Amino acid sequence: MNRNSEATLSVRDLIVDIPTRHSVLRPVDRVSFDIAPGEILGVVGESGAGKSMTGNAVIGLLTRPAHIASGEIWLNGDRIDHLQGEPMRRLRGKQIGMVFQDPLTSLNPLLTIGDQLRETILEHLDVSKDEAHQRAIDGLKEVGIPAAEERIDAYPHQFSGGMRQRVVIALALCAEPSFIIADEPTTALDVSVQAQIIALLRRLCRERQTAVMLITHDMGVIAEATDRVAVMYAGRLAELGPTKDVLTDPKHPYSIGLMGSTPLASAGKERLTQIEGAMPRLDSLPDGCAFHPRCEHARERCRQNPEPRLEAYQNRAACWFVEDLYL
Repeated sequence: MNRNSEATLSVRDLIVDIPTRHSVLRPVDRVSFDIAPGEILGVVGESGAGKSMTGNAVIGLLTRPAHIASGEIWLNGDRIDHLQGEPMRRLRGKQIGMVFQDPLTSLNPLLTIGDQLRETILEHLDVSKDEAHQRAIDGLKEVGIPAAEERIDAYPHQFSGGMRQRVVIALALCAEPSFIIADEPTTALDVSVQAQIIALLRRLCRERQTAVMLITHDMGVIAEATDRVAVMYAGRLAELGPTKDVLTDPKHPYSIGLMGSTPLASAGKERLTQIEGAMPRLDSLPDGCAFHPRCEHARERCRQNPEPRLEAYQNRAACWFVEDLYL
């Protein structure tokens, strides 16, 4: 499996399995993608598509019995999919940052914001306590926390939701990681604060050349924040390409359905389209293409053969209909 030596993160043919008493469930199936320095890759799809499971596999937070069955994960030229225990723990924070969906549950309510920032900095960087304290203040200023010198001694419950999310971003960046996973980072926030957080994340990642995997179900967030987008369905990549191309000219029928079900400010009173059916259960995936029971273009080939696999560098859809139509 060839990896991209210039990418911060390279994932190749990643498979995650969950053994059960009667079968083996596969929430992530042959997923490949790259993320370059300073690039934000959006991962989008319905609930159950495998977005968060993919992110958890990358950061080593799969809960047993889920495990990486095969594939490779490379971070800054080093293979990390086989790491466990202390070696993987040392990567988190230092090389991999994480921004979770709910900032209130991401922060320890018994420790001040400063305590949590300083602890992370001292754990991963070779600095003095005084320098760690100054870095913590600078980190809060960088994410737009007013009066950072005073607020650093405050507790999480003394911040608003938007301010807490800024703190979580500062916490993810404070040890200067090269890669960040942001899992639904704006879901719990109102629309105006969402826009501020997305703009902040985008600016900081450009300035620091940090690669970001942004997991979301919100197409508005995808449009505003990302450079490329990976559309997932039933644990597989349905489409991969530049955000503008996927949003304005989607090729995979599932991507087309997602775009058609997203309200637009310019759409007026036009009715939104609906994708019939629901995401299949992991224990009852259909034969052939996973999306064919919901696809109006499905043919016999789709019912019998798994969809064509996407390589990390390919910008197209994993669909037999698209293969026949465009290639």
